[in-house]
Amino acid sequence: MPTFTSYDGTELAYHLRGEGSPLIVLPGGPMRASAYLGDLGGLSAHRQLVLLDLRGTGDSGIPEDPATYRCDRLVPDVEALRAHLGLDRVDVLGHSAAGDLATLYAAAYPERVGALILVTPRARAAGIDFTEQHRRETAALRADEPWFPEVYAALERIWAGKGTEADWDAVVPFYYGRWDAVARAHAAEDAAQSNEEAQALYPDPAAFDPPTTRAALAALDAPVLIIAGELDSGPTPAVAAEFAAVFPKGEVVVQPGAGHFPWLDDANWFVRAITGR
Repeated sequence: MPTFTSYDGTELAYHLRGEGSPLIVLPGGPMRASAYLGDLGGLSAHRQLVLLDLRGTGDSGIPEDPATYRCDRLVPDVEALRAHLGLDRVDVLGHSAAGDLATLYAAAYPERVGALILVTPRARAAGIDFTEQHRRETAALRADEPWFPEVYAALERIWAGKGTEADWDAVVPFYYGRWDAVARAHAAEDAAQSNEEAQALYPDPAAFDPPTTRAALAALDAPVLIIAGELDSGPTPAVAAEFAAVFPKGEVVVQPGAGHFPWLDDANWFVRAITGR
């Protein structure tokens, strides 16, 4: 397991999967260890995945200052990894909450980004977020699922401000295109792979300055691919399209029948969307 030392002395780990042109992969969660990404549905057959364990997660060290868990303060870790790899430019993939981290990295270092791939990404860095209405519209697409009545009731309690921890656990099926054995096993690993303290600090509103970020992204000459899941509420395909329009070379594709982890729903479709083959 290779490691490197970041700007503040924190030792960070990353995992290599496959061979080929390197692709730095930033996990979401937020602050979930990169193990949940697996090999991204076989993408490692086409690219060398450089899966970063963000500080305080997986095999990476815990920083002395917890304030460095804030999303914008993780950007120097990504740049330190690029320098450690000895690459002048890098392709970066960010999933879910790491959509914000990847976006902030591209805004800070546009000349270092060869391509940006954002998979079911958050977009708070660009001033775009998801609403309850987005969640309701997407949830309605699952009305024929056998688990829907019970799970939707838990979602209603959450929206009403009465949600319990059990309710939050109950709504997990909405994150997957298919609530099957693979999805259940994947979801069951979440708690063990996540740093709760870091999760709370990562999305601090102070981390985001959308007007400044949007202005910086105007200098990004790299292609940006956003993959949205047809059944995902965060982002919905429409919100993903709004996010893509922020980038000079932004493009959105919608994976049919996919949820928040699209490589689990149709690995072949997902890989073809990224590699074009």
